[in-house]
This record gives sequence, structure tokens and C-alpha cells, in this order.
Amino acid sequence: MAEKIVLIDGHSILNRAFFGLPDLTNAEGLHTNAIYGFLNIMLKILEEEKPEYLTVAFDVHAPTFRHEMYADYKGTRKPMAEELRQQVPVMKEVLTAMGIRIIEKAGLEADDLLGTIAGRCEASGMEVSVISGDRDLLQLATEHTKIRIPKTKRGGTQIEDYYAADVKEKYGVTPHEFIDMKSLMGDTSDNIPGVPSIGEKTAAKIIAEYHSIENAYEHVDELKPPRASRALKEHWDMAVMSKTLATICVDADIDYDIEGARLGNIFTEQAYPLFQRLQFKNLLGRFEVEGPKNEVEDHFRIISSRAEAETVFERARKAERVGAAILKNTADVPPLFASQAKAGGAALCFGEEEIYCICAGEELAAKEILEKLGQTAAGAGCFAIFGLKEAMASFTPGRQDNCFDGIIAAYLLNPLKSDYTFEDVAREQLSLLLDEKQEDEARACYEAYCAWKSQPILADKLEEAGMLRLFEEIEMPLVFTLFDMERNGVKVEAAELKDYGDRLAVQIEKLEQEIYQESGEVFNINSPKQLGVILFEKMGLKGGKKTKTGYSTAADVLEKLAPDYPFVAKILEYRQLAKLKSTYADGLAVFIGEDGRIHGKFNQTITATGRISSTEPNLQNIPVRMELGRLIRKVFVPEEGYVFVDADYSQIELRVLAHCSGDRQLIEAYREEKDIHRITASQVFHTPFDQVTDLQRRNAKAVNFGIVYGISSFGLSQDLSITRKEAAQYIEQYFKTYPGIKVFLDNAVAQAKEKGYVTTLFGRRRPVPELSSSNFAQRSFGERVAMNSPIQGTAADIMKIAMIGVERQMKERGMRSRLVLQVHDELLVEAWEPEVEEVRKILKNEMEHAASLEVPLEVDMHTGMSWYEAK
Repeated sequence: MAEKIVLIDGHSILNRAFFGLPDLTNAEGLHTNAIYGFLNIMLKILEEEKPEYLTVAFDVHAPTFRHEMYADYKGTRKPMAEELRQQVPVMKEVLTAMGIRIIEKAGLEADDLLGTIAGRCEASGMEVSVISGDRDLLQLATEHTKIRIPKTKRGGTQIEDYYAADVKEKYGVTPHEFIDMKSLMGDTSDNIPGVPSIGEKTAAKIIAEYHSIENAYEHVDELKPPRASRALKEHWDMAVMSKTLATICVDADIDYDIEGARLGNIFTEQAYPLFQRLQFKNLLGRFEVEGPKNEVEDHFRIISSRAEAETVFERARKAERVGAAILKNTADVPPLFASQAKAGGAALCFGEEEIYCICAGEELAAKEILEKLGQTAAGAGCFAIFGLKEAMASFTPGRQDNCFDGIIAAYLLNPLKSDYTFEDVAREQLSLLLDEKQEDEARACYEAYCAWKSQPILADKLEEAGMLRLFEEIEMPLVFTLFDMERNGVKVEAAELKDYGDRLAVQIEKLEQEIYQESGEVFNINSPKQLGVILFEKMGLKGGKKTKTGYSTAADVLEKLAPDYPFVAKILEYRQLAKLKSTYADGLAVFIGEDGRIHGKFNQTITATGRISSTEPNLQNIPVRMELGRLIRKVFVPEEGYVFVDADYSQIELRVLAHCSGDRQLIEAYREEKDIHRITASQVFHTPFDQVTDLQRRNAKAVNFGIVYGISSFGLSQDLSITRKEAAQYIEQYFKTYPGIKVFLDNAVAQAKEKGYVTTLFGRRRPVPELSSSNFAQRSFGERVAMNSPIQGTAADIMKIAMIGVERQMKERGMRSRLVLQVHDELLVEAWEPEVEEVRKILKNEMEHAASLEVPLEVDMHTGMSWYEAK
């Protein structure tokens, strides 16, 4: 069997990966999405092809000989995005470390290198696969040279394959004729101008008939359609130039030794630390190399005797600072590790050479070790650990004031990351690269050491960033509040939930039948493609937007049609009901524990603004706009003898905006306890206060809340179904009414551009890297982030302070009432009936005095025997 070589167009595949994947950055702030995507495409190709040889060709960004021939031609190729440009040298570094042959030469484009190498390899009897996102390379296709073009579809990579016969079948021209076809149709992405007015279909038809542009020109008067004939006459010079530019050189003067491209093991020791640095964790498992050994490992001690353990715990209790970690296979410790019943224990570090893993065995039970860990935590000067809330499922720290969670510290310093691990902290703060394949005991020692070693470094950086007080007084106390909330859980009536789901199923079935009857056929309502055909072809509705995959049936498209077409309104209702059933009626049932309560997770290191998020399940997305969605709250009920008390901040973000902007008119309106939306409507629409209509008030409300989120005239026009001009006038008038707000928002954007971040009233930083993006949409998003983050982040900080205060008050008073939920600006307390009035007073006091603003913080409060009643 002939040997095979894979040739990759480096810049083309990097570019495709860059635009096909969302932005990723590593701990150093390096953009990595193009590199990650390139590697995944390359590995997929290698698994499929199993070649003996591999080469990656790159462009050298200097004029090529073809373009120098036409120095007067002004190309239209856009400059490379900076976020992509910085990844190119790193990509080459990674490929070199993997032992993969790279080729580049000044004056030659990558496709010239690929064309030349492909021709030489095929001539020597090899099979060739060329990988590129550029269809220009289809001209290289033969019976033994295959062109493979990756395409990103639905989040995955699909690859189109073309031998010579496939090019002919797809375009009706041979690979060589494809050059002439490209000469007519042009390609702005590759600086090929083409002939104006001639598109792909016309170009293909002309070349299929005449086989070359020269022959077509000889029969120019016969060309169809007439506009193509005229265009080729007028722009023959452009066609000739385009053919030169489109023709790939297949005999370039390059020095290429095929043996230098022979593939070996690409997962090398040299590449391993690079993959770690780039944080490609799911690719590290492919390496069979030992990770870097650090000197700190020489001081790891594994102990299991009671006497040694007692000594270590005693010394740790007296230490100024202790780092700790729990072995992830700890037994005898319900509820977190009950399913893993092998060994267990904990690791402690209180010095460079004092690193111990205390393992359970014949002399010590895991449960006893964790009890002693709790005593150690209570006695130490500073107790450092990663993921304190999760660890507290296994042990009780004993004190709150000396705990330091390195994950939360790392999150505050860089809130844009999607997750945080102790390995990240080790790499970012200690320059330690850890072996991902460590044994549990060694891994726990590393974790304890990193917690101990990084604590003062992280604390200093928090202090330098002005966030140490935020960390100590808000984020760390919040850990304990959230832990208690998760442990408390909230009771759910499983039978009521099932009934709710059954009622939804009946309504969904009824709607389905009505939709089928009105459409005249049975189809998959959940299929956008089938629905698009029904709406815009069979029923002939106007306003359809055709995409490559069919008509768009997105919510915004259907919502515009719904007022005029009851059928479309039924489709929207069907979607809402189906979502309610799958996500809530069916979805929530999965999370009900044996105690009849849902013990969800509350996360404080997920959102960039500092807001708490909810998962397993997400209770913060329960619908509130439609009554049927609100009804789901009826299944959340208090225990017998208890009642729900629900407290909700009134317009907290607008109140924060009034304070931060210092706008006197807005401040006075809140101080006088006037209807802020009616006041805004009166000012914006030049209407006396007592004559403002409900519609004007609703529109003013949309403007008020939209301004907080940096809404554009386009966004407001969509929200209110008005023209963009009217929306722009609303916004302009709003800023005339509240000039302080305009100044504040402009300053927020200016600060973000100057410093790279914005801050809340409590010092929380939100970096805004989008403002330096080369992409206009990203920069616009960055401006909205800069406007909104100080407001939303401050509101989140205030809520956290209130939560901590409410729980502290109830605990100090020895109350049986408990905090069970936090959703956006709302707190839900399961209050013991004799304590209801006391709970109401605590909620009101702690929430309204969580911050001292220029305007009062107000709380709406209700009680009930379900969350629905209390809300």
C-alpha cells in the first residue's frame, strides 16, 4: 500500500478555528481558541488518515511574487485580527514541540508550498491529503491527491472531501478549470478580484462550456447571460490578473526533505508543558509522559500511624498558616464521598518542608481524621484551602474568621474564567506545573502545599487591587451562608409537581392537534426547518428570513408575526409549554432528595459581575412573565409549622444607578418615593405627571431598565416595536432628563478603556478586554459591559451583604427559621411560624441597611404557604 502524507494549510485552518470557536484565553490572557481548534481538526484528520508523513505550511506575511506582478491592484483582504495574530507564533511553537514539520518561505504563499509538495509526493507514488479551508486548493485535486475542507456545523467539525471527480461533480468543471472559474467569480477573502457581475453559478456554466477564460473571451459575444458578456469585455484585464492570482504554483523552488516530515509520537515531553500552559486539559490525557517533578515533592510524607498523625495535627494547630486538602476517596464521610469507600484522609502543609498526607487505615478512620482537621482549622492562625464550601460537606472548620479559599481569591482577581482549580493557582501564582496523573496522596499534598504557599501571594494581590476587604468581609462569610442554604434545601411537593406536568402535557397535546389541523398536516413542531417550510412556503406568511439551513424560526422572528397570525402565537405558546414541562415539571423532579427537598448549588465564582448563580437545578431561571410559568412556584412549600417569607429589593439597580451617577433629579424622585417610571414618562414624553398613560409608563420602564444595560436605539426599538429613530429620540430625551446618568455611563466606558476594568462601589473589578477587540460587535458589547457591570455588580454585592446579615442575625438569636433561596434580588426564608414577625423585621433591617446610598433601599415583602403565595 502506498505511503500517505497529510499537508495542512496552517493559516487557513487557524483562521477557520478562530472564527468557528468562542473566544478562549489561558491564565496569562493569551487567546487560545484558534490553537485549540487547529489541534482538534489536525487530530481528527490524523485519526482518520493514519498518514506516515505530516507537514504544516504557513504564509510569510510579505508580498508574494504573484501579487508583486500587480502592485497597483488594491486588495480587499482584511488585516488579521490581533486576537488571532498573537496565536500564530504560539501555534508554530506547539507544532515544533510536537515534532511536526513546518514549512514557510518568503515570497511564497502556503498554497504554493502545498501545491509543490503535493505534486512531488504524488509523483513519487504517495497518496496525498491537503487540508485547507480555502477552495482555491481544489485545483490540486487528482486521483491521488484529495482536498479536505473542514466546516464547523452545530458545534462540530465536518469535512468535505474532493478528488478530481468530486470537483467535477460539484462544480461541473475539472480541477484545472476551477482556476478559470475562480478567475471569473473572484474571491475577496483571497485578494482575487474576479469579473464584476459574474457569480459562482454563471462562472461555472461559462467554464464548463468553454473550458478556459481565454476560450470564453474568444466567444465573448456568445456568452449568456448578456450581462456576463458585457462584463468580460469591459473587465478582461481583471480576469487575466485574477487567473494569475488564483493559479497555485506547483513547481516552487523550495528545499523539502520528505524524511523530515515523518510522523512519530507527537505527544512529546516538550509539548506536554505547552499544553498545560495553554490549559488544554482534555488533551493532556493523550500524553504518556511523566509530568514535571518539582523539588517540593521531596518533602511529601505519607503517614497512617496515630502517633505521627497526632503530632502533625498538634503542630498544625499552632501554626501561623496551614494549607489543607481532602483526599477525594475519603470514606465514612456522608454525604459527599459516601460512594467512594476505599481509604481516605487529609493533607496538611505548614512549611516548605512540612507537607503531610494523613491516610486512614487500621489505626485511624477517615471520619476521625476529618474531625481533627476541623480542630486544626479552628486553632490555626490562617486556614487556607481550595473550595471551602464543597469541603465543608466533610468537615466543619470551627471558625469563619481565619478561613481563606484560594479559588474565590483567584476568581476575584480574574472573574472572566469559566472555572478555577488549584492547578490553575499553582501555575499562575507559583509557576508550578503539576503532573495530571499524580496518585491521590501526592495530589492532596500538592493541593495543601499550594493552598499554604499561595495564600499570602493571593492576599497581597487582592490588597493591591483594592479587593481584600471585599474578599474578607463579603465573599468569605458568604461561603458559610451558601453552605447552610444548600444544606437546608427547599421542600418540593412531588405529587403537585407531577400534576403540574400532567396538566402541561394535556395543554401541549391540545395545542399540537390545533397546530396540525390549521397547518393541514402533521410535522415536527420542534424542527425549525419543517416549521419554516410550513409557515413561509405552505402558509405563505410574509417576513420569513431565509438562511443556509432554511427559514429562521427564532423567537424574535415569530414574536413579530404573532400579533397578526394566531397560528404563530400558538407555536410560541407550544414552545413555552414544552420548555416548562421539560425543564421544570420533569427536570425539577430529578433533583428531589429522599427528604423531599431540593438541595441545589449556589455558585459564587461563575458570573463576571459577582452575581450568585444557581445550578443543579437552576432555580434562577423559573419564568415569571407568564402566569403558567409562575405557577411552578406553587410546588415549593415550607415544612409543617413553617411559612415562607419572601423579600424582594425594589428596583435595586436603578437605585444604585441613581447613587453612582449622582443625578440629582433621579435621586430626588426616589427620596420623594414617587413612581419612577411615571416620572420618567412624564419627562421623556413631555406629559403632565397625572396624565401619563399606562403605555407611556411601560415604555418609560423599558427605557429605565434598558439604560442600565447599555441598550442601543436598535435594541429599544425592538423591545417597544417602534422605529429606530423614535427609540433614539427616547434615549436622547432620557439623557436630557437625567444628564448625570449620561456622564456616569460615558465615564465608565472611558475608565474601562484606560484601565482595562470597571469597579463596583465595594471595589469588585470586572475586566473588559472586549474594548480592545478588533471586532466591532465585541467592542460594542464591551461598552455595554462597562456601563452595566458597576451597577449590576454593586447590586450583587449589596445582596450578598444582606444575605450574610440575615443569616447571622437568625443564628445569633438561635432561631429555627432558615434562609433557603436567593434568586436575583429576592430572598426566601422558611420561617418558623412563631418567628414570622421577627424574620420580617430582620429581612427589612438587613436588606435596607446593607449599603448606605444617596437613595433609600426598599424591600417588598410577602408571606405565604407556597413560594407562589409569598411572591
